[in-house]
Amino acid sequence: MLQLYIGNKNYSSWSMRPWVLLRQAGIAFEEVPVRFDSFDAGSQFKRQLQAVSPTAKVPVLVDGGVSVWDSLAIAEYVAEAHPDKHLWPQDKAARARARSVTAEMHSGFTALRSHCPMNIEARLPEVGALLWRDQAGVRADVQRLVQMWSELLEQHGGPMLFGAFTIADAFYAPVCMRLATYALPLPEPIAAYVQRVQALPGVKAWIDGALAEADFREFEEPYRLGR
Repeated sequence: MLQLYIGNKNYSSWSMRPWVLLRQAGIAFEEVPVRFDSFDAGSQFKRQLQAVSPTAKVPVLVDGGVSVWDSLAIAEYVAEAHPDKHLWPQDKAARARARSVTAEMHSGFTALRSHCPMNIEARLPEVGALLWRDQAGVRADVQRLVQMWSELLEQHGGPMLFGAFTIADAFYAPVCMRLATYALPLPEPIAAYVQRVQALPGVKAWIDGALAEADFREFEEPYRLGR
């Protein structure tokens, strides 16, 4: 069976992407949690991951003797292994667009990701209001998301970005969590998409796991001193 090494569900947006993809697609896998203790070279986190990945980072997918690290590489590996799941759109043009917006998520939106780290358990609307006021980069990233998602939802008719659930939705699921945690302003159709993503069985299962952790990691908490 596939093994997926992940970090803390409350904080690890990188881990969330392939976990949600596998769970939502109904692909069986064994979850291997690796608790964030620190990211120092000698940490338990690093020592455990060094056995399966040269980068010693999460996520890592292990399939027998094959290790795949990096969330996008994992998604592509799973899509190739399970063509019947249609994890990318079947239409060639739509598939190219889906790969483009997924890669944009993978490498972009740096202001939003930096200033609004994923924290599923927290509710930080006051922080979000200050960031919205003071951080032009956050406003620009959200504007780009609204533009992109609006175009895709209109073109493909929803409920997901390309109609049915795809890798693109899995990759933007942590973004939806950030938008909700910090209560960033969104037009109604985009807020509705965020709610639909949160209601997906795979996403809800991740959220439930995050809430059950009760594992406060101070180095992942720039805005709180405790729970």
